[in-house]
Amino acid sequence: MANTNSILRPHAESVYADELAHLKKVDEYARPTNWAMSPRAVLTYLLGGKLEDGTEIEPKYFGNRRLIEVAVATLATDRALLLVGIPGTAKTWVSEHLSAAISGDSTLLVQGTAGMNEDALRYGWNYARLIAEGPSEQALVPSPLMVAMQKGQIARIEELTRIPSDVQDTLITVLSEKTLPVPELNQEVQAQRGFNLIATANDRDKGVNELSSALRRRFNTVVLPLPATFEEEVTIVQTRVEKIGKSLELPDLPTPLEEIKRLVQIFRELRSGRTEDGRTKLKSPSSTLSTAEAISVVNSGQALSAHFGDGNLNARDMAAGITGAIVKDPIQDQIIWKEYLETVVKSRKEWKDLYSACKEFLTH
Repeated sequence: MANTNSILRPHAESVYADELAHLKKVDEYARPTNWAMSPRAVLTYLLGGKLEDGTEIEPKYFGNRRLIEVAVATLATDRALLLVGIPGTAKTWVSEHLSAAISGDSTLLVQGTAGMNEDALRYGWNYARLIAEGPSEQALVPSPLMVAMQKGQIARIEELTRIPSDVQDTLITVLSEKTLPVPELNQEVQAQRGFNLIATANDRDKGVNELSSALRRRFNTVVLPLPATFEEEVTIVQTRVEKIGKSLELPDLPTPLEEIKRLVQIFRELRSGRTEDGRTKLKSPSSTLSTAEAISVVNSGQALSAHFGDGNLNARDMAAGITGAIVKDPIQDQIIWKEYLETVVKSRKEWKDLYSACKEFLTH
């Protein structure tokens, strides 16, 4: 096994192997067949907490506890789970950690794309063997979905609504009958206990393919919202920035809490269309300004500060990232951003450095 320290993006089950092992060891509740731990232990793994022996479990998701309870409970039934939300609401993150906790394996993943065909969901063929031997079990190449069915594990499908509608409907038989026919071999794969599916989808993408009513009925849908409060969003950004900074081998920099607070306030105000005090109405840009984008902006600023600055994240390091996150449409979004700078940022005395840095960046 490769050293996870040398891997750019290790899987959840590798990063949190110690926590998962400890939770399994102390877990005294009933476990569904083929689950690595009980639903209660899965919930603790996702939301964090202190165990009876004093072990601290790090929170993986900050938000409404009930939503995660519903997600975990759904996976213990025969219904699949659909995580819906705008980009950056931790759908993929939650999906990965649920799979890691339940199956000990988050890698049974199908990435949805507009050009995907049924083979990615069902199975393919080793064409050299297919030509030489004809259809056989040895020539068949199972999809991650088929492997999950055979092993009784969780399969993941990312961006389900990016997949063409006729390909989406391949899942109907799998989810309703728990079988995957292989007509070329006159066989079928029957799902083992523990098998289930987590899909993610967002409705902000261009080219979204709506789910058919037949397919939607087979999912239990959980909508993951953006963080409810300013404090919650700051905590999420701060936590993830620290984790990602270590994986990117950035120098050990102090946590830029004040810059994170300013960034989160800007994003929340532009998303909501009004300032924090409610006195000024604002135009919202076309970008989603999600928590994930805020994390990316801070990490980008830290890289600039570490390699080309003095190591202390400042407004000049943040200006490019903030502008890039907000201005997706070079005409309309740029007008909205300039208006916000002049009407809001300029009026805040403690934000003079940010105003000057962003104005300087826009003039270049």
